Amino acid sequence: MCDMDNANKNKVRVRLAPSPTGPLHIGTARTALSNYLFAKKNGGTFILRIDDTDTERSQKKFEDDVINHLKWLGIIWDEGPGIDGGPHEPYYQSKRTALYRTHLEKLIKEKKAYYCFCGKDTQDKPDGSATTDFANKYPGTCRSLSEEEVKNRHAAGERSVIRFLVSGEKVFFEDMVRGHIDFDTSLFGDVVIAKSLDAPLYNFATVIDDYEMDITHVIRGEDHISNTPKQLLIAKALGFAVPVFGHLPLLLGTDRSKLSKRNAVVSIADYKEDGFLPEALVNFIALLGWNPGDARELFSLQELISEFSVSKIQKSGAVFDIKKLEWMNGHYIKALFPDVLREQALYYLEKNGVLKREGASYRGASGSLYDEAYVNKALALEQSRLKKMSEVVEVSKPLFVDIPEYQPPLLLWKQWTQNDIVRSLNAAKEHVLTLSDELFTNEYLKENLLQKAKSIQAKDAGYFLWPLRVALSGRDKSPSPAELMVVLGKKRTLERIQAAINKIS
Repeated sequence: MCDMDNANKNKVRVRLAPSPTGPLHIGTARTALSNYLFAKKNGGTFILRIDDTDTERSQKKFEDDVINHLKWLGIIWDEGPGIDGGPHEPYYQSKRTALYRTHLEKLIKEKKAYYCFCGKDTQDKPDGSATTDFANKYPGTCRSLSEEEVKNRHAAGERSVIRFLVSGEKVFFEDMVRGHIDFDTSLFGDVVIAKSLDAPLYNFATVIDDYEMDITHVIRGEDHISNTPKQLLIAKALGFAVPVFGHLPLLLGTDRSKLSKRNAVVSIADYKEDGFLPEALVNFIALLGWNPGDARELFSLQELISEFSVSKIQKSGAVFDIKKLEWMNGHYIKALFPDVLREQALYYLEKNGVLKREGASYRGASGSLYDEAYVNKALALEQSRLKKMSEVVEVSKPLFVDIPEYQPPLLLWKQWTQNDIVRSLNAAKEHVLTLSDELFTNEYLKENLLQKAKSIQAKDAGYFLWPLRVALSGRDKSPSPAELMVVLGKKRTLERIQAAINKIS
């Protein structure tokens, strides 16, 4: 159960083969990352192959979603869509039907597969009567049809599928994650592998492509374990060498049920839209069912490549803890440089009408213009508290208006009356007037405002600091008055204090 399973390190080839029938799922992203890390750790090749044989459900928009969000996560393939000159083009299964047809015809000719005319609405029981119980294995009703009878039934317009003849032998394989796994294939009967010669199904097409593309290792979710014996039998019938398999544990919600839209957000697009950074998602996803063997939790992509080991993937389900993801995302937001933070935040600020870029300046909701330095300071004020970039809208909005909106009673503190608060705000105004612009630093103001508060009301600093905080932010929860004043500067600070006096007087 070593990582390489005796494979040549220079020949490792893995693949991701998503179906473009929906947006990129968090589970598919985890599978993609595991394959990517395994390939890079072992000097191998990571292939993206689009499984678009389901023509009814496959859509270009979902293909684009998968491709764009894998790129956004930094999980870049070595061969596949968008990369010219790949040795195994095309990388779309819908464009490989001629290849599948050749192998289907070979199996039919060798009596290893056959046409079946038993519609799924009237699947035969062993006694020949109809049943709609699909759990019953197919009894092989059409196995013995002659070529002439098949030809005649097709000529009569009867619809058929192609079944692979399962001999009922025992199949086993050594899974990189789970160890020895065996199956009694007599339990599931003859498998449908194609709707027609030009419409192969998943279990058949994936065997052909894995062989033709020289795939050495197949790393995928454990929900595919039941497909593995069927694929092994098909590969054996075609004389193909088989890859090494490794099945990742299921992703679970906090209620320990399978992760789904019912108990979690499952689309990478939704996490991106909500303000999660790609570095945080990659870090978090990597730790779903895997750990480096110690307590470390923060890894760059390069560190993950260095540390990744299949032997450290757990067998039990991996719980998706959104609180941990938010904590991790907060760590990565905190580390953003000012220019990067500004660009990340602008998407949400512009979308919500809080701030709009105009040339080298930025226009706020009240119409005032702000320079880049002011915007950077305003965003940095709450940077360490953000868990998601989307939160920047609510916390920074008061800094991009002329005067924040709030109700006068919010200025009141404990038992103090309206007149008391007016006196407090006037004291704050007079004090700010004595301060030079050079003194508007957090280090100075933090101590200076506290001393002023104690000089006015020694036993209750809130008498001075609370109305000042509300006047500056319009909120009952905000950064400290000192932090706010550093961003706003002397002129804006005085304007907001005067507005508060007017509001409560």
